[in-house]
Parts: sequence; C-alpha cells; structure tokens
Amino acid sequence: MKFGYTIIYVPDVGQALDYFNRAFGLSTKMLHETGLYGELETGQTTLSFAAEMLAYMNYPKGHLSPHASEVPLGIEIALVCDDVPAAHAKALAEGGTELAPPQEKPWGQMVSYVQTPERIVVELCTPVK
Repeated sequence: MKFGYTIIYVPDVGQALDYFNRAFGLSTKMLHETGLYGELETGQTTLSFAAEMLAYMNYPKGHLSPHASEVPLGIEIALVCDDVPAAHAKALAEGGTELAPPQEKPWGQMVSYVQTPERIVVELCTPVK
C-alpha cells in the first residue's frame, strides 16, 4: 500500500486552487470542467480539492467542514520551503490568517502555521535536518 492523495472538501474548488497558486506558488494540475474537483502540482503525492456537495454524497451522515469550525481542525498540510518567514508573509498577504509565526524548533527546523481562507491549516517548514 502507498499514500496516493489528499482531498480537502471546500465550498469553492476554484477559489481554493487560486489561493494555493498565489500564496504558495503551487500550479493547478487540473480543474474538472464542472468545477467540482481540482488538483495542484505538488510533487509525488497529489493535493486536491473537491466541492462540499461531493462530501455529502460520500458521507451521508455529514462531515465537519474546515471553514465551519471556530478552531483549527486537528489536521494540517505541510509545505516544505527554504524561506519560511517569506512564505509565511506571502500567505498572509494573499488572505491567509496567522496561527503561529515563524519560529525555530529545538531540532533546528523553522516552522510557522497559517490558515487559508477556507480555514485549512498549512504548516510552512524548512526540511528536517
């Protein structure tokens, strides 16, 4: 078995893709003509977004949407970069919200946390040494 992809259910797939394009420099790999599903160019593993209506089709009893939660959900997307302070500032300038500013961890890694407009938690970090 291997990890294939992550799908995050959002109110507007195009808007989620656009934020990740602008804030993190990730290109859109594809957006389905219906606008209900899209993927980002993220390397070996796919990060994708799907319309919330698809979540309701897949989970008949409902689900908790990141954008509907007052507190961050207990899951995050980690994006590895060389300059965390610059990436953090860019994410905020494009409409993200700061959860934790850049800080050096005891193991030597620089890490920060932001939320996207859809309230998806994104960890920005340097590679683990």
